[in-house]
Amino acid sequence: MRILIKNLFIGALPLLLGFAAGYLFTRTLSSCGSMVGPLFAAKCHGRVLQYQIRFQTLGTALGCVIVAVIGMVRELRARRAVQSRASSQGDSP
Repeated sequence: MRILIKNLFIGALPLLLGFAAGYLFTRTLSSCGSMVGPLFAAKCHGRVLQYQIRFQTLGTALGCVIVAVIGMVRELRARRAVQSRASSQGDSP
């Protein structure tokens, strides 16, 4: 059960980072109308959505890189453990 939860968390990490990046972008940005005025607010809203999508994409890509590094480290640790067990069993007889 612990392994399942660990793998689910690692698999969901890119999605969580993408949502977090989009949320942080919307929290840090003030409204479009206050930035450019009421005349250009409609154009600004579309541009803000494009930037939010880019931030979410970058957050997801960062999450994928982090998951790849975590997977590589876990695989190397497992491989070293198997090699050390094989070498210790080979020395004992």
